[in-house]
Amino acid sequence: MEIEIRKKEFKYRGKTIEELQKLDVREFANLVKSRERRNILRNFQKMEDFVKLAKKKIESKKAIRTHARDIIIVPQMIGMKISVYNGQNFLPFEVTGEMLGHKFGEFSLTRAKIKHSKMGVGATKGSKSKSKK
Repeated sequence: MEIEIRKKEFKYRGKTIEELQKLDVREFANLVKSRERRNILRNFQKMEDFVKLAKKKIESKKAIRTHARDIIIVPQMIGMKISVYNGQNFLPFEVTGEMLGHKFGEFSLTRAKIKHSKMGVGATKGSKSKSKK
């Protein structure tokens, strides 16, 4: 008895990635939620320009680095490796289908994860007296 395992094909709002990539940025805006739709319709030129610039950089084998954390990910960006500035350095990530409709800033966190460890010298009253010796 053979069991056939199929990998589930990714779809966004009922459309495959190939169908989404054929859409214009403004047509894609009709598929996302209202806040992202308004943002795309107001700034569609900014997103189209970013896609054109990114494709030129990919052809010339240069890294794509940006400070623009407010750009919404559109289907033409799928597969690109983008580095987004978080205030200190550029954090790279590869765009996948699950990221559609999200902003770049969501994948480049600005705050570091806090690691709690043992207390340092001077943190308690007892350690203050030890540090004076």
